[in-house]
Amino acid sequence: MVSANSRPARRSPGTRSARVHWSLEQAVVGLVLLGGLPAAAALAWVVWGQNYSFEVRWTLAAVILAFWIGCAATAYQMVTRVLFLSANLLGALHEGDYSIRGTSAKPGSAVDLVIREINSLGDTLQRQRSEAVESTALLTSVMAAIDVAVFAFDMDERLVLANPAAERLLRRQAAELLGQQAVALRLEGYLTGDTPRLIERAFGPESGRLELRRSTFYRDGKPHQLLVFADLSRALREEQQLAWQRIVRVLSHEINNSLTPIKSIAHSIRRMIGRIPDVPRASEIQDGLTLIETRSGSLGRFLRQYAQLAKLPKPQERPIQILALARRIAELDNRLVIEVRTTEDVQIQADPDQLEQLLINIVRNAVDATMETRGKVWIDWKRIDGSLELCVEDEGPGLPDTSNLFVPFFTTKPQGSGIGLALSRQIAEAHGGTLSLENRHEARGCRAVLRLPL
Repeated sequence: MVSANSRPARRSPGTRSARVHWSLEQAVVGLVLLGGLPAAAALAWVVWGQNYSFEVRWTLAAVILAFWIGCAATAYQMVTRVLFLSANLLGALHEGDYSIRGTSAKPGSAVDLVIREINSLGDTLQRQRSEAVESTALLTSVMAAIDVAVFAFDMDERLVLANPAAERLLRRQAAELLGQQAVALRLEGYLTGDTPRLIERAFGPESGRLELRRSTFYRDGKPHQLLVFADLSRALREEQQLAWQRIVRVLSHEINNSLTPIKSIAHSIRRMIGRIPDVPRASEIQDGLTLIETRSGSLGRFLRQYAQLAKLPKPQERPIQILALARRIAELDNRLVIEVRTTEDVQIQADPDQLEQLLINIVRNAVDATMETRGKVWIDWKRIDGSLELCVEDEGPGLPDTSNLFVPFFTTKPQGSGIGLALSRQIAEAHGGTLSLENRHEARGCRAVLRLPL
C-alpha cells in the first residue's frame, strides 16, 4: 500500500481555480470548526454558568477546546491521507509503475470507489502496456522473418528503422544505417515518384529486379515515409527453375525412349556387318554406325546431366569445416595451383556433397578462364554479418555479360553444358544462401561470391 503521509513527487500546475482561496483540506477543517462552534459555545456557557471554581472552569474549557480542535485535526488528517494516497497512485501510473495498488478503504464508501477506479485504471494501463510490448515483439519478429527490405524515414529524410532484410540489401549493419540521410544511403530517389514500380537492383553485384512500394505513417504525430523493396528475382528464378525442370523431364523421357533403341540397333547392325564378308563400302557403313552409337551415348549423358536440375535432393546438413573443404577442392584440379589464402577455420551446417559440387563448379570455371591468360586462382573467405562469404577469384579475361550466366542451357564455353552455374545457384539457395558472379573492379578477372548463413 502507498504511504499516505508521503507527498507526491510532482503536482500539476494550475490545479486550483483562481476563484477558490481555500484548499479542500482547509475547507474541511473550517467546516468542522464551524459546525462544532455552537456546541462548544453552549458547553462553555454551561460550564461558566455553574458555581465552579476558576480552576475547574478553565480546565473544562481547555478539555472542550482540545477535543474540538482534535476532531478538526483528525478530519484534516483523514482528508489529506486519502488525497495523498490518490495522488501517489496516480503519480505512479504517470511514471509507468502499474504494480502499485491502494487498499484499506471501507467497502462501499466514496474513498473505496475512488481507490477501486484508480486500481482499475492501473490494471487497464498494465494490460495495454503488455499488449503493446507483445505487439512490438511480434512486429520485430515479423520484420526479421520477412524477406522484404523495409526502410522508414522521418520528416528530415533520416533513417529511423531498417529490418534485417534491409541490412542484407545494403550490406551494412542497422547501427551504421540509422540516423543517416537518404542521400548518403542512395535512397533519396525512391522517396518520390510513382509506386508501386519495378526497379533494377542498384545495391550490389547481384542481378535482378526489385518492386518498390512507398507509404506514409505517423509517429509521435509526425509523418514518416516507409519504403518497401521486394526482391522479385528469387521468385522468378524459382518459377524459371520449375519450368526448366518440367522441360527437362519431358525431353529426357521422350528423347531417351528414342535414343536407347537407336544406339542398340546401331550397335547390333555394326556387329552384323562386321561378321558378313565383302559388304560394299563396309568401312564407311561401320564409321557411320559408330558415329550414330557414339552421338547417341553422348546425347544420353548430356540429358542425364540436365536431369540433375530436376532431381536435386533436399540438403542433408551436417557440420563442415571450410578450411579442410577448400584445401580438398584446391587439390582436385591439377592444371593450375589454386591458392587457399585464409587460414581461419569456420564451421557451417551444409550438405557436404552438394557444397563440394558447387565449389568444384566455380573453381573449375575459374581455372578454365585463367588458363587463357596464365594467371592465378585463389580461394578466400570471411565472416560478415552472421554469414560466411566465400570468394573464388581468378585473373582471367573477365565476363563480357553476367545477365545470362545462371540461365540453364546458356554457356560461354565451346564444350560447356550450361548447367554448372545454374545447379550451383540452386544448391546455394537450397542452403539459404546466395551465389553471384562479378568482374573484379581492382584488376582483370572474375569473382564468384558464395554467401551461406552461419
